[in-house]
Amino acid sequence: MAGNSARRNRRTSNKKGAQVGSGGQRRRGLEGRGPTPPAEMRKGHAKQRAAQSKARRAQGRQSGPRRGAGKGRGSAELVVGRNSVVEALREGVPATTLYVQQFIDNDDRVRECVRLAGERGGIHLMEAPRPELDRMTNHLNHQGVVLQVPPYDYAHPEDLTAAAFDDGEDPLIVALDGVTDPRNLGAVVRSVSAFGGHGVVVPERRAAGMTAGAWKTSAGTAARTPVARATNLTRALETYQKAGLTVVGLAADGDTELTELDVLDGPVVVVVGSEGKGLSRLVGETCDVRVRIPMPGGAESLNAGVAAGVVLYEAARRRA
Repeated sequence: MAGNSARRNRRTSNKKGAQVGSGGQRRRGLEGRGPTPPAEMRKGHAKQRAAQSKARRAQGRQSGPRRGAGKGRGSAELVVGRNSVVEALREGVPATTLYVQQFIDNDDRVRECVRLAGERGGIHLMEAPRPELDRMTNHLNHQGVVLQVPPYDYAHPEDLTAAAFDDGEDPLIVALDGVTDPRNLGAVVRSVSAFGGHGVVVPERRAAGMTAGAWKTSAGTAARTPVARATNLTRALETYQKAGLTVVGLAADGDTELTELDVLDGPVVVVVGSEGKGLSRLVGETCDVRVRIPMPGGAESLNAGVAAGVVLYEAARRRA
């Protein structure tokens, strides 16, 4: 009898379906994953980047300079010296901390630094001993005043076209090839902002970045004009071409004069080379057209900031 009872218990304990200990994983494995999410929610999709770009621009209009984290961030920078710090604060260069040396001679420039930092808000005021400031600045002549500038948050090159198309406009972008002077970059940013452009692209290596000097030269326009950084400028230009943009390279020996160029009223990216070397070989070969700026005065070349400003003015005039 005992043997019969045990057999009955074994038979009644057997259950169909998933085995004990599986946690129902097999049943869940057969379930669908639900509807495909919209393109704006798919990681890496172009529409997601466009939506993110639009959100960043909206946030920038509300809160000022772009300071968010991202893989396109630059490196932090220190502005040293009383005159340099005063000028940076006057021009609205973004800053996180103002360091002032302990027991410093409190002259007009030091007082103005402290006043401007206090009026700006969001800038920490720190008192530090001279040896600490010497260490921070690698023994530069800081004169007891050091301003810390946060890393710049670079855009992605495709963000610029996505933002323009999102606003129903033809992209107008300037790319810099081998321009190493931050003041030229700042001047180009200022011209792009003045003539309705959608941003500036710079290479990741061997090129000027958004330093405090570039911020000062941009006269505050860097707070609303995005700068993108490309790992490979040639590939970035090829991507723009696939998106329908015409790549126009500025060259002293260009085949077409600026006044004869008939594409500036459409989607275009203007590539400006360095004053000495001009466009690099690969970038020059990638351009759809090479354009020269007529200079009756006989000058051999223009610096990047001036050349970009001339072309941007012509583009704005035709788009008006």
